[in-house]
Amino acid sequence: MPIFDERYICKVKGSAVKDKRKIVVIGGGLAGLVSAYLLAKNGQQVLLVEKKHFPFHRVCGEYLSNEVLVFLKKEGLLPIHQDFPQISRFLFSDTSGKEVKVPLSLGGFGISRYVLDEYIYREVLKVGGEVKTGIQVESVSFNGQERQFTVRLVGGEEFIGDYVIGAFGKRSKLDKVLKRAFIDKRSPYIGVKYHIKSDFIRDTVGLYNFKGGYCGINAIEDGKSNLCYLGNRDHLREYGSIPAMEREILWKNAGLKRLFSDSEFLFEKPEVINEINFEPKAPIENHILMAGDSAGLITPLCGNGMAMAIHSGKLAAEAILYGKSRNEVEDKYRKDWNLNFRRRLWVGRKVQLLFGTRQASDFTRNLIQHIPFFASLIIKNTHGRPF
Repeated sequence: MPIFDERYICKVKGSAVKDKRKIVVIGGGLAGLVSAYLLAKNGQQVLLVEKKHFPFHRVCGEYLSNEVLVFLKKEGLLPIHQDFPQISRFLFSDTSGKEVKVPLSLGGFGISRYVLDEYIYREVLKVGGEVKTGIQVESVSFNGQERQFTVRLVGGEEFIGDYVIGAFGKRSKLDKVLKRAFIDKRSPYIGVKYHIKSDFIRDTVGLYNFKGGYCGINAIEDGKSNLCYLGNRDHLREYGSIPAMEREILWKNAGLKRLFSDSEFLFEKPEVINEINFEPKAPIENHILMAGDSAGLITPLCGNGMAMAIHSGKLAAEAILYGKSRNEVEDKYRKDWNLNFRRRLWVGRKVQLLFGTRQASDFTRNLIQHIPFFASLIIKNTHGRPF
């Protein structure tokens, strides 16, 4: 039996009386959580499905651009009981370990996904959103005649929704079920994440190049730092284990060798994700509003994935709240998504070509060192405006 009652008439803030909609949000990352929160807060009937149980760690840079700060504070979605490190400088290191620093004009702060996701999840529950955790969505189908979705969970339970927001991340079994174009394209990239205790400067986000990838580090809450890198699957196969790959590849950068050698690693084992794919994706597929990494993954070196996920979740919720029909909802979301993200994703893919090799990283370091405007231009074109 569907979990939702039949739709009924209700008041929606900022609009006339309209039908209450049944919405299923697939995925409890930042995009899914923010969209579920805004929809539930505005009187919609929302079910969010997340395959893991909160709280949990994710492979993520955990640097949050200040472009989202006003929104998070206004909505009460930022924990106020903790002091989060403010980040105002950017450090770039080429593959040998030579460094250059520049200021971050907008800046940001460090916060772990373990803390932030759990906090917003609790806020979703407070405003009346329903959340099912520890279970995965098996399939989603749209019935054109009934104009509704059927969302089927592993185990056979089914739910009916007027709208579905797909916020299931970088790569999911659902992508294959939905036959999305990018899913058959193999990617050489793996992501690895640690939390560490380090003497790394807490007002700085660092980006260290190594052969085939790059590693980011920045401070987060409780005196910890997040260390997360994008590496190459072939190197892992060659050296047989993550620690061996790190010693043979990452440690060729003197700065990374120092970080790995002198820091206290707090996880028993790293968080790892495979097949990270930066191919373009469509913001709407099979009438599903794709949000966050499901709609397109910005290269991690841009340091803006968390902010983009939050913003796209907001845009998806707004499109559903203010569109009078499915066509209006989809047109609004597609237009807003393209306006805010398409160019930034394209720039990120081009900028990534300047990283991960000795020649490219040397060239980039020299550009940043002698033409600081170059770094400012990249940052400007991969970040949005405060909203």
